[in-house]
Amino acid sequence: MLDIQITKTTSPKAKPADESKLGFGKIFTDHMFVMDYAPDKGWHDARIVPYQPFPLDPACVIFHYAQEIFEGLKAYRTADNTIQLFRPDCNGQRMQDSADRMCIPKIPVEDFVQAVKTLVEVDKDWVPHSDGASLYIRPFVFATDVGMGVHASRNYTFCVICAPSGAYYAEGIDPVRIYVEDEYIRAAPGLTGFTKCGGNYAASIKAGEMAEQQGFAQVLWLDGVEKKYVEEVGSMNIMFKIDGKIYTAPCTGTVLPGVTRRSIIELLKDWGYEVCEEHVAIADIMKAGHDGKLEEVFGTGTAAVVSPVKELDWKGDKVFISGGKIGELTQKLYDTLTGIQWGKLPDTKGWIVPVCKG
Repeated sequence: MLDIQITKTTSPKAKPADESKLGFGKIFTDHMFVMDYAPDKGWHDARIVPYQPFPLDPACVIFHYAQEIFEGLKAYRTADNTIQLFRPDCNGQRMQDSADRMCIPKIPVEDFVQAVKTLVEVDKDWVPHSDGASLYIRPFVFATDVGMGVHASRNYTFCVICAPSGAYYAEGIDPVRIYVEDEYIRAAPGLTGFTKCGGNYAASIKAGEMAEQQGFAQVLWLDGVEKKYVEEVGSMNIMFKIDGKIYTAPCTGTVLPGVTRRSIIELLKDWGYEVCEEHVAIADIMKAGHDGKLEEVFGTGTAAVVSPVKELDWKGDKVFISGGKIGELTQKLYDTLTGIQWGKLPDTKGWIVPVCKG
């Protein structure tokens, strides 16, 4: 167990007066968790301090070779004022997987969860009270060695910050338009597609901006070898309901193994759906759409939870889904998952980790 030293701010910030205007990741709480790594000490000096900038040398490894990883999860306030987390151990394990690929020392899952829980408890008054809003939690690790040279850093900093946030998309739960990218790629076998590292997201920005200029909410990426098979959306995994079956790309190295994805699949199987984790060609998806067999499409992710898709555009060919409305299954998944997260439905899966009373 970590011995976390807590230093509280003497100048607390004013909390948002209107939680309907929180946005996503724009406002940050009063404190942050920090812990350092050195070869002779391991992970050490766990502390919660006032939210503040990091003093970093211009030659710091993170700036030049992008050796870093991150996670994303949420804290929720229930009707009885309990503050709780959703499957934080899964995020801790995934961060270990990312760390292994990026040559970063692993943080024990129990230490990861303890750090998150302690920070959330210190900043519990920042957890929103309004329905649908939550406290977004961003743990991240970055290399802190000073000097040039492409090799793993020896020293690192682990930090956790929090941001009270509303809906990820301005559209909220309304169905979104998705552009299928066929020029750029997000990941390829042997690279870092399965990790949460900033480089994956930086490489996706160009296509994302091009799609946004055309009125699309997100980009759907195809595989990096043949540019044929659907993989994931920029900030979400994605699922397709075709003829009653659910199809989603397998997590075999190029797709992020989403915690929400994993949870959705468990719910779907509980409800008797056949879930096919396999490579599906975008041409087959579009054909199913034109044949009337593509019943629902939805993204899954921590930030958006479940996001219905109303349109796919691939090389100018358009498919419209569910008459532009939220599909029945998509709505049920959203209601069930958010119901568990906000304590409106019983947690029969053991997914909820209580933190404290608010």
